[in-house]
Amino acid sequence: MKGFLEDANYSIGLLDEGATLADVIDNCIYEHTHTGKKAFYVGDLGKLVRNNIQWQNVMAPIKPFYPVRCNSTPGVLEILGTLGIGFACSSKSEMALVQELGISPENIIYTNPCKQASQIKYAAKAGINIMTCDNDTELKKISRNHPNAKLLLHIATEDITADEEMNMKFGTTLKNCRHLMECAKELGVQIVGVKFHVSGSCKDLQTYIHAISDARCVFDMAEEFGFKMNMLDIGGGFTGSELQLEEVNHVIRPLLDVYFPKESGVNVIAEPGCYYVSSAFTLAVNIIAKKTVECDKLLPSGVEQTRNDDEPVFTYYINDGVYGSFASKLSEKLNTIPEVHKKYKEDEPLFASSLWGPSCDELDQIVENCLLPELSVGDWLIFDNMGSGTLGEQSTFNDYQRPLIYYMMSFSDWDEMQDAGIASDTLMKNFFFVPSCIQLSPEDRFSTAA
Repeated sequence: MKGFLEDANYSIGLLDEGATLADVIDNCIYEHTHTGKKAFYVGDLGKLVRNNIQWQNVMAPIKPFYPVRCNSTPGVLEILGTLGIGFACSSKSEMALVQELGISPENIIYTNPCKQASQIKYAAKAGINIMTCDNDTELKKISRNHPNAKLLLHIATEDITADEEMNMKFGTTLKNCRHLMECAKELGVQIVGVKFHVSGSCKDLQTYIHAISDARCVFDMAEEFGFKMNMLDIGGGFTGSELQLEEVNHVIRPLLDVYFPKESGVNVIAEPGCYYVSSAFTLAVNIIAKKTVECDKLLPSGVEQTRNDDEPVFTYYINDGVYGSFASKLSEKLNTIPEVHKKYKEDEPLFASSLWGPSCDELDQIVENCLLPELSVGDWLIFDNMGSGTLGEQSTFNDYQRPLIYYMMSFSDWDEMQDAGIASDTLMKNFFFVPSCIQLSPEDRFSTAA
């Protein structure tokens, strides 16, 4: 593989043993306070290396295919590419992006459940053959535009959670699989495997048992039609927690050994997205406006009993919102809480507060209620676990510009990459040394990842 996007303009700081990511954040806040107070990310790319080692230790030989839509910044894609990870793409732009990395078409899957004909043709021209399908309309569309396509039948799962409706939105039933195989046989389309997806919010890991059992039924069904199946995709839903990873592995390993043993020749893959990137990125935002309101509905539950009537309730507006880095807030619950950057006393009073983005839109609410010390315009808030679903394609809302991204990696993580034999001279050109006494300039050392 070529290794790096030729037009990607960014750098990765190698942290001295005496320097920490907290030091980097402090330094960046100091710089931004004097140059414009823009929101920014700090990305710990070493976290990707550590998460990959953890995956190999727990989940091997299941090969990860990273969903590009989770975080498509060049630093992430290039590190994952050097680690030998495959990519799951949902659009032409994502396929083109990973192809620029020199990724082999065999390591790219086109996973969009509702594909445009033009993008199917693009995949065919690029030699990207593996793609998912869950209905006969898609099947016919694929047959017309990609004669060499190799399909994974996407089957629905049955996890009884709040996300059940979404899980049933995509994926076909076992009964309909037979119909799809009949259609594929008539159209001359290859079916090579099965895909399912279990939501990360699913608490009942028995869902995996049902899904793998259903997948085995589809494989058996395929034999009747003469299809040679060789791939099982167990989807995403991996949160990034080592405990969750081990729990999932504990459930699925015995079933895979029975239903899809090594000698069967079936390659088992997965699509961990949040797992790799969520905890790797921290977002720093600045307070641009402040209001004092009298509205009890802003109070967190339980505060009513302890709050005095004369205590203020604060509304803060920050310089990033749901039309930018908090886009995932429109469809799911925010999985991080704000941390105040400035130092304050442990016994300092906390006040009911809400956080809003800069658009003045009623949808642009970041945090409905939380307890914070009284803050001022110009103060900074820190959000952890912001690497997933927030760093994809740039928003077109107004003049929103993606925050700067400061990539970092510790020397120990760099050593891990060298030990794995993937730290080439081409890779090294993007790194620079960061001493323990950090003196960084965004203009000199960093650039946007847009």
